[in-house]
Amino acid sequence: MTTETAKQPKSDSGQGAPEAMDVPAVDDGINLDASENYFNREISQLQFNYRVLKQALDTTHPLINRLIFCCIFSSNMDEFFEIRVAGLRQQMKYGRETVGMDGMMPEQVLSEISRVAHDHIHEQYDILNNVLIPEMERENIHFVRRREWTPAQAEWVRNYFEEEILPVVSPIGLDPSHPFPRLVNKSLNFIVELDGKDAFGRETGMAIVPAPRSLPRLVRLPDDVCNGGENLVFLSSMIHAHADELFPGMEVKGCYQFRLTRNADLELEDDLEDLASALRGELLSRRFGDGVRLEVADNCPEELMQFLLTEFGLTERDLYQVHGPVNLTRLMAVSGLVDRPDLTYSGFSPSIPKLIRSKDSMFDSIRKQPILLLHPFENFSPVVDLLRQAAKDPQVLAIRQTLYRTGADSEIVEALADAARRGKEVTAVIELRARFSEAENLELASRLQEAGVIVVYGVVGYKTHAKMILIVRREEGRLRRYVHLGTGNYHAGNARLYTDYSFMTCDESIGDDVNKLFQQLTGMGKALKIKKLFHAPFTLHTRLLSLIDREASFGDKGRIIIKFNALTEPEMIKALYRASQAGVKIDLIIRGICCLRPEVPGLSENIRVRSIVGRFLEHTRVYYFGNNRRPDVYCSSADGMERNLLSRVETAFPIEDPALVARVREDLDTYLADNCQSWVLQSDGSYIQNQPAEGEERLASQLVLLERLTSKP
Repeated sequence: MTTETAKQPKSDSGQGAPEAMDVPAVDDGINLDASENYFNREISQLQFNYRVLKQALDTTHPLINRLIFCCIFSSNMDEFFEIRVAGLRQQMKYGRETVGMDGMMPEQVLSEISRVAHDHIHEQYDILNNVLIPEMERENIHFVRRREWTPAQAEWVRNYFEEEILPVVSPIGLDPSHPFPRLVNKSLNFIVELDGKDAFGRETGMAIVPAPRSLPRLVRLPDDVCNGGENLVFLSSMIHAHADELFPGMEVKGCYQFRLTRNADLELEDDLEDLASALRGELLSRRFGDGVRLEVADNCPEELMQFLLTEFGLTERDLYQVHGPVNLTRLMAVSGLVDRPDLTYSGFSPSIPKLIRSKDSMFDSIRKQPILLLHPFENFSPVVDLLRQAAKDPQVLAIRQTLYRTGADSEIVEALADAARRGKEVTAVIELRARFSEAENLELASRLQEAGVIVVYGVVGYKTHAKMILIVRREEGRLRRYVHLGTGNYHAGNARLYTDYSFMTCDESIGDDVNKLFQQLTGMGKALKIKKLFHAPFTLHTRLLSLIDREASFGDKGRIIIKFNALTEPEMIKALYRASQAGVKIDLIIRGICCLRPEVPGLSENIRVRSIVGRFLEHTRVYYFGNNRRPDVYCSSADGMERNLLSRVETAFPIEDPALVARVREDLDTYLADNCQSWVLQSDGSYIQNQPAEGEERLASQLVLLERLTSKP
């Protein structure tokens, strides 16, 4: 595992200093720093991707959604190679190898990644070819292969090729005047074996055909050339069938698809004068970074595969021979090409709490009591409504908001632009470096600036990952601050797919804290004293360690439940080990990466780790500390990773209302009771899926929450 270098800013405010605790002594016979006490980060991430793949075999999911899980696995693996594998290769390339908590060197990690990834990808294609496609055939959904085309279908494909493909495809013969082309990251390409001479008398023997990215990878055959059902044909099949038309007068001896994955991480210096301009330049280079993985059709001849490996500077370890399309992510298009609602998840209507269903304004509702929403089960629309009402309310003077992933055409953005056009003071802190959303955020920044919004890009070197809205409103001769804080992004689409908490309040201390955080982001100066929030990179890490230590001081009466997406930060893991040794009962609900080794006698026997994988992407971050039956509960934008706790701008906000505390605990208990969508991490690093005991009722946490929160009166 590679450990990120933490850049801890100085704070002169004294905020967040850990409280003095009488923590029970740790067993001196156990070295908490020993490498065997930690799992490798990269292998743990591969384990999460594998749990996603396993959803494709879970028949409680509808068939088309099972296919989509298979595609999500591919998308996850793409990003894993583009970022994580690329980072390890960069370490080796420049002689900057680092050893993580698990003691593995980059070379060892890359070898283990190759072994695990090859096994998982082989299983993925086995699931696709031998489970999903046959089941779709039984549902009268057909992927029609070339050998199966009827004469009418073959004629339709020929016309499609000549009208839609041939005019935009650019075959490239390889010879001294046509060197190997620079292929775009993750693009579909074909290597073609040729025989004969072209019009200029050249005998190239080989050519590359890049598939135009503008063309769909999956095309629906019209009903009039089919005998019922839904019939789909791959773009790759059409190009294979008519490759000879790309090289008139020459013999095509073979045509084989391949796909190169490149390093897609962006490298920006901390001392930039213009972040936006530098980012635009880096985005252009992302498409052509160093190669990190080569996927090739498994019928490609050995000599052609070796030729491609040499051309891209890769080895056998980086080669993945696949029995099917090289980019399964594009199969997600199936859900839009076939009309089979019976094979997809049933729709649902997210609820709106009764408090804000009335005709009162959002400001009136928030003044009555704080509001906590759990998306997607509860509607995201109140968050949008809050901004829309703020934009039109003559008593609202200013709006400030952080934006990480939003989308330039979102209702949130339109509300901010509307507020600015109406003369309000609107400030947007946009994180330009949100991975794979950089181009969209640059567009978003331009659009808001054109509307008169003050746009800032946060702090160079520290991604702004906190989710905050601050609205300043004049009421009865004084100014009142209204705040929204969240665990997820201001993205209405994601709010239908991700689980996240939204918290709205007009608590004076929280409003003052959020105001100070915006001052730090938009201005300059020393860190300001914060009353209720924890915030990275200043106090969040130390306060969490302090709260864990406090639970350890209660011994076996201590209780910790933490839910987030990943746990890699060494000091937090060690603090949890110490608390376990003190007898604290600890439940960790970690969707993805977990470097902590649970259930090891003398070290972590009191720690249980589970991962929930289901219809929705688990994204809430919650910290629950029993505090001797006076629980402290925080929701947060931060995971338990070095980057979140030490190198980003993050917030954790308290849930203090007793009813909301009880509600969060009920939600957590629902996840802990899950006996079918939960996977339990074992001390050897494997995960075992929970199954209902004989006679036990099946309990899927997401389904329980869906029924509980979408059917409220």
